[in-house]
Amino acid sequence: MAVTAGRPQGAFPFGPRIPTWRSTMVRPQHTTFDKVKSVAENRRARFDYYIEDKFEAGIALTGTEVKSLRFGEGSIAESYAEIKGGECWLINANVPEFSHGNRFNHEPKRPRKLLLHEREIAKLQGAVERKGMTLVPLSIYFNSRGRAKVELALAKGKNAADKRHTIKERDWKREQGRILRENR
Repeated sequence: MAVTAGRPQGAFPFGPRIPTWRSTMVRPQHTTFDKVKSVAENRRARFDYYIEDKFEAGIALTGTEVKSLRFGEGSIAESYAEIKGGECWLINANVPEFSHGNRFNHEPKRPRKLLLHEREIAKLQGAVERKGMTLVPLSIYFNSRGRAKVELALAKGKNAADKRHTIKERDWKREQGRILRENR
């Protein structure tokens, strides 16, 4: 075997080769997302809806929108998502104008495109059309790579009795916690 420039001829120049079977292995999907900095939470959504499934979607933003979100401004309290023309859109989300922006500042409540795979959009559209479900944003956050993401939930609305039941359950859990703390 001939040696060229300090390594055997035919050897991989950047270290050992990784077997091809290892790169094609399926890794398990994580249900929790790596939220580094949470910008906006929709706390009311967990009270008003039964959360069936969660998705992580990218969001198409302009430069001033990103800057405004990095300052922690933004609200998704009354927002929802809908599918139009094979694309998913975030409607009625409020990202206030950037304080140091110029005349090219963004419109605060404009519809924003959510970035999902086609198969995810097809799954969401089928659930919305057939099962009468709703797409509700739960939070906007920046992930570990600094990208703005939306945690989107496929949800079913609760009626007044269900909401009362949720309140009773929450109060009972608080009461249980108090009782357990007192009996220690």
